[in-house]
This record gives sequence, structure tokens and C-alpha cells, in this order.
Amino acid sequence: MPDRIITLCYRKIIDISATRPWEKLVFDDTYQEFWMQAQLYNQERRFRSFGELLQHAPGAEQLHFLVSAAARGYLQQLNGVVPDIVNNLGKHFLTFSKFQFEIINSDLLDKSRHQVAINFYADPLVWHETIDNFLLVSAKTEAVGEVLTHLMQLQPYLSIYSLQTPE
Repeated sequence: MPDRIITLCYRKIIDISATRPWEKLVFDDTYQEFWMQAQLYNQERRFRSFGELLQHAPGAEQLHFLVSAAARGYLQQLNGVVPDIVNNLGKHFLTFSKFQFEIINSDLLDKSRHQVAINFYADPLVWHETIDNFLLVSAKTEAVGEVLTHLMQLQPYLSIYSLQTPE
């Protein structure tokens, strides 16, 4: 069977329930950045939530991009490795070079309602087989002969984002 090349997407949601130090820092800093940047779109202080800003303040959709600046440094700390996703041996192996930051919800008066998502788009993989709820994958390479593989379990917030089939 010809190689099928897939790109996985892992959506990491970060909110008040974050327990890991890295997640807490992303939560705190993106909330602070949201609070500061939202002032530009809410100078009369008429709106309280991110949803209200999106609905009533022209240009407020730019807040996703503006607030992402607070997360970029933390993403560099990951050294291109997708967090939380491990192979069947418990090792992190999934790498990324693209991501998308998104504000899901936030409130200028209630930090506990702040919620963001980071979508990690993994580097392309060769999808060899599906075994029950596991994918057998390997790095996309031109190597001939033995190829090192990873067996990874499908899980919530992990999806096959794109599939490239041979021509």
C-alpha cells in the first residue's frame, strides 16, 4: 500500500483549571494581555466579555492575534514538541512547526472565565496502519529499509487534520 501522509492537529485548551506550571503561565499571561489589549476596543467600558467585544466592537477579532503574543515565548519553550501527546511507550515524539492561538472566552471582570486554545499542527507523518484505537506512524522520510515507528492512541482533542494520498 502506498504511503499515506497525515498531519495531526492537537487542540490544547487552557483555562482556570490548569495545574501544570507551563499552562498556568500561559493562562495568566494571556489573560493579562487580553485585559490590556481589550481596552483598545472598549474605551467606553461598555462591554465585559470577549463575546460582547466580538459582536459590538469593530476590529475586535484581532484580539486573537494580539493576545497570541503573550503565548509565543511559552510555545518556544516546548522546543517544537507537542505537549501531552505521547506514544505507547510514554515518550513525547510529535513535533510541530505551526500553531494557531484562539481566545475561546474571556471576561474583563472575571479571570476565571478566561479560556484559550492552542491548536498544534504536527509535522507530516506517514500513517502505516490503524490498530484498534491506535495509529502506527513514522516520520516522513526518504529512508529505505527499516523505519522507526510510533504507536499512538487516538484521544480527545487529537484529530487527523489533513490526509495526502499518493497520486
